[in-house]
Amino acid sequence: MSFKIVGTGSYVPEHIVTNDDLTLFLDTSDEWIRSRSGIEQRHVVTNETTSELATKAAQAALENAGADVSEIDMILCATVSGEYVSPSVACMVQHNLGAQCPCLDLNAACTAWIYLMDTAAAFFCKGGIRKMLVIGAESMSRILNWHERSTCVLFGDGAAAVVLEPGDNYITSVFQVQGGDDVIAIPTKKGISPWYDRQEKEPLVHMNGQETYKFAVSNFPKRIAEVVEKAGLKQSDVDWVIPHQANKRIIDGAARRMKDIPADHFCVNIQKYGNTSAASIPLVLDEWNRAGRFQPGDLIAMAAFGGGLSSAACLVRW
Repeated sequence: MSFKIVGTGSYVPEHIVTNDDLTLFLDTSDEWIRSRSGIEQRHVVTNETTSELATKAAQAALENAGADVSEIDMILCATVSGEYVSPSVACMVQHNLGAQCPCLDLNAACTAWIYLMDTAAAFFCKGGIRKMLVIGAESMSRILNWHERSTCVLFGDGAAAVVLEPGDNYITSVFQVQGGDDVIAIPTKKGISPWYDRQEKEPLVHMNGQETYKFAVSNFPKRIAEVVEKAGLKQSDVDWVIPHQANKRIIDGAARRMKDIPADHFCVNIQKYGNTSAASIPLVLDEWNRAGRFQPGDLIAMAAFGGGLSSAACLVRW
């Protein structure tokens, strides 16, 4: 027993920042950003918190599932940009919704959605859960260096959620990590301890874009191939691929290498939202679901890569 997806929802801030908007204070251009990433715009928070984004996405998912918050037995959330170290975003969502259930956050950066899927499956296997809310939520704009054009132009804010019930639609997953902070790091604040004197980086996203790109190009298609093989299936059995929306060139490169999956079955919306980290895969999932593109029984591969460095993939039957 694992789970099945019975509802999806998403929410993004109203404020949109286009590539042209960024040229007002960065040495960049719309063409430079589009050609390197495929991004045209991103949504950014102005006065909302990450937990407020998550709450609105959760409410949309509950409505889509036809479920009441009183039915929710657990809330899981993935984020690296919550407004607090504690309480967790999941705890704040529980408070905002008026739910009565255990909840926790998971931190695995952009790969976190796949970790959440596997964590949810484990809780369902344990038993005792009727419905679960699983949320990816990020306010990346709050932790970016807006003077570093190679990084800040890539990210956006948003949240998306699914409602899960017991079922057998989660098939399998694969994970890979090569730990370290030399390529991607988001330090915490130093604090004011009178004894701590180590020099620390600013509490912002620090990313070596070239090394991140090389890691993603190498590992993203590998994880998809591995998870399909682990399930005893062929790549031609996959109906849809929902990749982490980090870079259109990476997604296109993977599609060219995986010739048994039609290129137009790689789901992409990065042009509208940028890289929303843990929220990027469920944002696509909700958009495609509400557009009626998924059919019952469709096999969906989800794959991600990011900080850790980490990469992962999973298979879900719709």
